[in-house]
Amino acid sequence: MGYLEGFAVTFNKWAEGVTTREYRAGQGGDSDQKAPKPNRTHGRHVLNRYENGMEKCIGCELCAAVCPANCIYVRGADNPEGDPKSPGERFGFTYEINYLRCIHCDLCVEACPTEAITETKLFEFSFTNRQDAIYTKDELLVGDDGKPKEQPWEDWRPGEDEHTSGWMRATSPGGRSDYEGVVGWSGELGYGVRQPEVGQSQGSDGVDADAEGDDQHDQGHGGGH
Repeated sequence: MGYLEGFAVTFNKWAEGVTTREYRAGQGGDSDQKAPKPNRTHGRHVLNRYENGMEKCIGCELCAAVCPANCIYVRGADNPEGDPKSPGERFGFTYEINYLRCIHCDLCVEACPTEAITETKLFEFSFTNRQDAIYTKDELLVGDDGKPKEQPWEDWRPGEDEHTSGWMRATSPGGRSDYEGVVGWSGELGYGVRQPEVGQSQGSDGVDADAEGDDQHDQGHGGGH
């Protein structure tokens, strides 16, 4: 394609009309709306708690190891005697995510063995200094109500925390179709055991996925990892 043909493509696109929608979130009025997002949107992370309030993170550092952007820093520590932070021997003592590097690939969510880290639908957050872009454990860990801790520079709207762990639940365990519609994860503080996404009614071999999944689930896959 020559130069003239290339310019012709551009001008023809202009003639089709503007497809960019106005986005004025934060300025108030009727135009203060966000574009709809899929339930599995990869947004700002949260560190989850079990329904009894204990932290899910055990400080294993698998999320940091798998991160292709090298934006996660984790250090584990032994649980204090008499006041354990997590059900295991260790907990996440230090947890940081640098959002100037994060590409929201969700590999950390898939790597986590305890479903500690998941992602919300919040994607509208900006920073006035570099330090604010490095989220600490205090900012990432959900509150006593199980809700994400909202920061001053974040633009939260109703429902943006409702599908936290949507991607994890869609691919657990291991993406096998046998387990679609079968609970294979633990409950979350404030939400309980989230329901599976609606999946196929039959596996690739024609066997009913829900029935086969229930049988295998009862043989040792439990309600959580």
